[in-house]
Amino acid sequence: MTDIKQNLIAGDWVAGEGEVENRNPSDLGDLVGVFAQASADQLDATLEQARRAQAEWAGVGMEAKQAVLMAIGNELMARAEELGRLLSREEGKPLAEGKGEVYRAGQFFTYYAAECLRQIGENADSVRPGVEVDVRREPVGVVAVISPWNFPTATASWKIAPALCYGNAVVWKPANATPASAVALAEIIQRQDIPRGLFSLVMGSGRSVGQKLVESPMVNAISFTGSVPVGKGIAAAAIQNLTKVQMEMGSKNALAVMDDGDLDLAVGVALGGAFGGTGQKCTASSRLIVHEGIHDAFVEKLVAGAKAMKVGHALEDGTQMGPVVSEQQLNENLAYVELGTSEGAELACGGQRLDMPHQGFYMSPGVFVGTTNDMRINREEMFAPLTAVIKVGSYDEALATVNDTNFGLTSGIVTRDLARATHFRRNARTGVVTVNLPTAGTDYHVPFGGRGDSSYGPREQGKAAAEFYTTVKTAYISAGTPS
Repeated sequence: MTDIKQNLIAGDWVAGEGEVENRNPSDLGDLVGVFAQASADQLDATLEQARRAQAEWAGVGMEAKQAVLMAIGNELMARAEELGRLLSREEGKPLAEGKGEVYRAGQFFTYYAAECLRQIGENADSVRPGVEVDVRREPVGVVAVISPWNFPTATASWKIAPALCYGNAVVWKPANATPASAVALAEIIQRQDIPRGLFSLVMGSGRSVGQKLVESPMVNAISFTGSVPVGKGIAAAAIQNLTKVQMEMGSKNALAVMDDGDLDLAVGVALGGAFGGTGQKCTASSRLIVHEGIHDAFVEKLVAGAKAMKVGHALEDGTQMGPVVSEQQLNENLAYVELGTSEGAELACGGQRLDMPHQGFYMSPGVFVGTTNDMRINREEMFAPLTAVIKVGSYDEALATVNDTNFGLTSGIVTRDLARATHFRRNARTGVVTVNLPTAGTDYHVPFGGRGDSSYGPREQGKAAAEFYTTVKTAYISAGTPS
């Protein structure tokens, strides 16, 4: 009999109103586990307890908070091999990426452990004589964290760690596709010396538990990563209670490859950006905008590189690209392949479902050529191991094409020209810009976020996180007249 992994409700691990199976997308015969689904009544109970716990946590000393976050981070890093294997088993990314994600999640916690000791306010003289002004940040309250399946540990950690650092309570609803990683992280957090119910895990569908969570007046702030339609729905629900919202949503990231760029570097950057994590990254390079002077040579090497990638079981040695996360995702990916060819794009390689020794959701990395920026495959986020090449005649046309999108998360350029690189950095309308690097891959100590339909609300990560997880209080103090 398989143990049912439970939800963490108001400080206790409890059963739910139903269960879901979680199977390995690399091998559907491998049952990762069975996971409880929280009920609406349980959500109410955990929110009520979270409010009480948050008031207690806000009064805990900074060194005690620092010790808690440091312990969480150190355990994640120490167990990166074990938990990375679990993550890759349920999500499908190659083992090296799974281990790297867990280790990076630990770094988020240790970074914010240090930030616990750096919460220094400001002071000033008032315009009124004899009055001083004190400005400081206080916790926002109860934070709802809604995280995606593509980075089940890292994305959740870069939200949970600053929330706890700045004195908040957390109610976490992870994606139902990756519950095992969620339970593993929740177990680590729950073991720490924190108030009962300060941190809760509520697994369930977005339509039931997720919707009730974002509609609750007991939630003070919502941090969400996911699709644009879901994000807009969350924003509409949150505004009814004037709940603070931070959202990272879709993207259509572009890498511009100039004729003066290093060809081999450009191909390597494009392959990594397009197909790392099976293309299931919000920062993936799904548009490759290539100068005509280097286009043909670039495409030849890119297609050869894509064909040479080893697609396989996430836990097998040598695998460069694992399966996609689910059958639904695979079917959506294959539909985009059909759409692209119907729009007139040429599928130079890949984009097909693969028969493998293990039954799973495998497809080959696909490259479209002969595409234009008005095609749907270049307008919509595919979230697939698919990328499209767009030929341009100049740097100016490349930059205009990069910016011709409703999204604005990341963009990159490959060039040896310092002036061109500088101009691109200043004029690309994205929240993140890379030069001679993949569009995918960001650091934890600096702000992350985008423009347009990609992001809404304050930035995530680094010191910028304080803007969302705290509220500012300005105090005026008169000392009176000395006696």
